[in-house]
Amino acid sequence: MGDHDVPFLQEAARQTPVRHETEVLVVGGGAAGVAAAVAAARGGADVMLVERYGYLGGLATGGLIILLLTLDDGRGRQVIAGLCQELVDRLAQRDAAWFPPRQEWGREDEALIRRDQRRGLVWGHAPHRVRYSVAFDPEEMKYALNEMVEDAGVRLLLHAWACDPITHAGCVDAVAFQGKSGRFAIRARVVIDASGDGDVYAAAGCAHESAQVLPWLWFTMGGIEDVDAAIDAGAGGFRTIGEGKALFPWGATEKIARRIDATSPADLTYAELECRKRVMAEVDRLRREVPGFERAHLCRIADQLGITESRRLQGRYVLRHDDMDRGFDDAVAITGHWTKYGAVYEIPYRSLLPAGVDNLLVAGRCISVDHRVHHATKEIPACMATGEAAGTAAALSVRSNTQPADLDPKALRARLSERGANLSR
Repeated sequence: MGDHDVPFLQEAARQTPVRHETEVLVVGGGAAGVAAAVAAARGGADVMLVERYGYLGGLATGGLIILLLTLDDGRGRQVIAGLCQELVDRLAQRDAAWFPPRQEWGREDEALIRRDQRRGLVWGHAPHRVRYSVAFDPEEMKYALNEMVEDAGVRLLLHAWACDPITHAGCVDAVAFQGKSGRFAIRARVVIDASGDGDVYAAAGCAHESAQVLPWLWFTMGGIEDVDAAIDAGAGGFRTIGEGKALFPWGATEKIARRIDATSPADLTYAELECRKRVMAEVDRLRREVPGFERAHLCRIADQLGITESRRLQGRYVLRHDDMDRGFDDAVAITGHWTKYGAVYEIPYRSLLPAGVDNLLVAGRCISVDHRVHHATKEIPACMATGEAAGTAAALSVRSNTQPADLDPKALRARLSERGANLSR
């Protein structure tokens, strides 16, 4: 049935209660949204962070994508710092993270590389080097993010789903949400879309591209007799935080029948059911075929499908593959590439700005980049970097009574540098 064949219902006009007012509204509590909210609050703004699930972290926690890939440039130099580094420090203080020590970054030692490959920290094509990537515990990550949000004074609201931006004269005046208690709105001076799927900017009519993807569903197992030996025997997973535990980024390639539209409820339903079947089949295979898994048990299957691409903004600048290693006067974040050594992208402020909506910022995996650059900017550290940039920009806009679209990038860069972000190659 095509769109022109779909029947419509005529609904009565309704009034939506404005339950909250704030200076900065962040939609989405994944890694990007948390970074945006914390940065804006630390910048002096009144901030509300709204998340549809009952926890923070998005795919980094509920999706069990419990690897920070990567904070370096592949040559031994750290390029992502700021709030992402603070998060790593918080996790490390609770023995909830593992990463190579600084003196090993960039080394070509085969024993060290193999050690890190077993943990899922080295990807791409040889010759390999030790990367500054991090494995972490997802429950500890939730706790650390909660603390960062609370310490910053962010007003947090869980279990509310963004439905519609309410726009007027080229600005988002408010965003309507749906919760168990009904529909309500939050009015804000600046809105940050950190939804992952670009829900706010798509509903506001901003230009974007969409991609169909193969779905994934990550899971963990425990009670493995010798994790490293099992991995070497072809288990296909990675050693993770916890004794006798392994992480499996089970992929759908050549197993799931078709790609899906990650914004389609029907496609997502298909993927949820099919991926869970495949996970259980893989659990059975591991127990049956791989030494060390005879008494292993399933610990957890991810709450969220491991989908990292759906909508991508077509903003005031689209960062493209040809921009690798290019400098930008308005760069507000910088990232390496988790599968490539020495590939670095400076992310311009314009890639966080939709055209035509002056008080809307975008952060995380749905920023304005092409498909190839997306493979770098979709990763958790890069999402935190763009989130920190968007939140800092939002606070500056509020304090200076300026729309984000009119903000001076030099002032934004200066504030980010003061707060410990890396902005230059």
